[in-house]
Amino acid sequence: MNVRQDTHSKLIGYLLWIFGFLGAHRFYYGKPVTGTIWFFTFGLFFIGWIIDLFLIPSMDREADLRFNAGGLDYNVAWILLTFLGVFGVHRMYQGKWITGIIYLCTGGLFFVGVLYDFWTLNDQVSVRNVAQRI
Repeated sequence: MNVRQDTHSKLIGYLLWIFGFLGAHRFYYGKPVTGTIWFFTFGLFFIGWIIDLFLIPSMDREADLRFNAGGLDYNVAWILLTFLGVFGVHRMYQGKWITGIIYLCTGGLFFVGVLYDFWTLNDQVSVRNVAQRI
């Protein structure tokens, strides 16, 4: 039996959708490939962005099934990454103090590290949540 855990928030998804023509909501829901496509095409020339308004509930359900809930909150991690990513605060929140300090001193490892984290943050939090259970 697959128990649904509420790992992601529709409210955060819709708030990120406002900037969704840059792929923010797609990264949040664990879709980095299409998030990158949205980023470079302005949400598939705004058409995909408008369609996503109606797809967010299903993307939220998929993310809730795919990622593991636990002590680390996905919403907090994503807010920290989105607004303070270059300072490494999202990494410090996960207990990754060394890379957090490196990000702090190097502008998110010259912004490349922040881009990497947009691709992988959901998996990073999910792995940490599983590890905390053990």
